[in-house]
Amino acid sequence: MKLLKDRIMTEGRALSDTVLKVDGFLNHQVDPELMQAVGVDFYNHFKDYGITRVLTIESSGIAPAVYTAQAMKVPMVILKKQTSKILDGQVFQTNITSFTKGTSYELTLSKNYIHRDDKVLIIDDFLANGEAATGAARLVQMAGAKVSGIGILIEKSFQNGRSRLEQAGFDVYSQARISRLGEGIIEFLE
Repeated sequence: MKLLKDRIMTEGRALSDTVLKVDGFLNHQVDPELMQAVGVDFYNHFKDYGITRVLTIESSGIAPAVYTAQAMKVPMVILKKQTSKILDGQVFQTNITSFTKGTSYELTLSKNYIHRDDKVLIIDDFLANGEAATGAARLVQMAGAKVSGIGILIEKSFQNGRSRLEQAGFDVYSQARISRLGEGIIEFLE
């Protein structure tokens, strides 16, 4: 997606060969017009997949997932990283490890917001090693629903996330695929 790539090039900062900072428009401050364009792009890619629900992991995936769900006219569900007292045990849970933070947490999905006949689109901000998307997919499968696709804003193609997800049988669509990062260097796959 050219608009996203242009923003990454003008405002993104490669801090190392694995870390890309995009907090000016995605994970700290959010550009709603860009996120709306991102949502429409995901809609255009997945519109014939019969999606009934969009899922994302809190918190950076929320903005693009909301606009995607709005374009698709389906509910958006947030997977929680911390267990809430109000969920009263009616949940699916799985443990995942964050590449960026280097920490593990229990990913939680309320049983009230997914059904066996759902066709789910998972939206995530970054794809590195695929741990977050794989964890989200496990929760969908625990519910007996189907992961119909995984939409990624920024893929670090030099890491193994895409191959891990594709080997598991998932359809992955990334809007910006980065082939190389280095201090001050951002290169995309063609």
